Amino acid sequence: MCGRFAFWVTRRRLKEEFDLPGPEDALPEIPARYNIAPGTDIASIRQPPEGPRELAMLRWGLIPSWARDKKTGYKMINARAESVIKKPAFRNAFRYRRCLIPASGFYEWQKRDGKKQPWFITLKDTDLFAFAGLWERWKNPEDESEVIESCTIITTDSNELVRPLHNRMPVVLERPDYESWLSRKTPDRELAALLRPLPPEKMTAWPVSSRVNSPSNDSPECIRPLGRE
Repeated sequence: MCGRFAFWVTRRRLKEEFDLPGPEDALPEIPARYNIAPGTDIASIRQPPEGPRELAMLRWGLIPSWARDKKTGYKMINARAESVIKKPAFRNAFRYRRCLIPASGFYEWQKRDGKKQPWFITLKDTDLFAFAGLWERWKNPEDESEVIESCTIITTDSNELVRPLHNRMPVVLERPDYESWLSRKTPDRELAALLRPLPPEKMTAWPVSSRVNSPSNDSPECIRPLGRE
């Protein structure tokens, strides 16, 4: 699964990486975050049916449009690549509401001697990439003035680098695949082919302090290699 991640790049880099329209200062200022937990609003890139790509802040934990209770989102922070096309909670979003979720790295916890050691995982050549995500719009059936846009991160089998830490990892999309993932014209079979583990030689990982276990700790110390605090 993917239950924590980090994201800390500037608006300029975000605009350039994801080909966002308009001036840089028109984008919302997004503070650096080193310990992003479910239930918080995260940056996402999506493609409306008409017009250019847009940056949206979406709550992490997808709430299906038919859900009676918004607390459903806490159970849907991830969607499995193997079932996302057919599962009722995700299938409409998979067909019509895909998104890119910018990230600088993510965490996994390795079971070791009865304890869990956190690791930070990122790409070797960049600190800005994108998870494959889905988004949804939910309206409270008891109060239609309450509308929440939420999202989930798609996971797949781990590659050789991540597997010793966890058997699942987020789907990391490569830049040439961004357009295909966002386009409504991409056939399902081509979308499904994108939901694969990133090659391990493109990634790196190191153990970090247990301070990341608490979402209240959100500073560069969370990603610092263990022993270098």
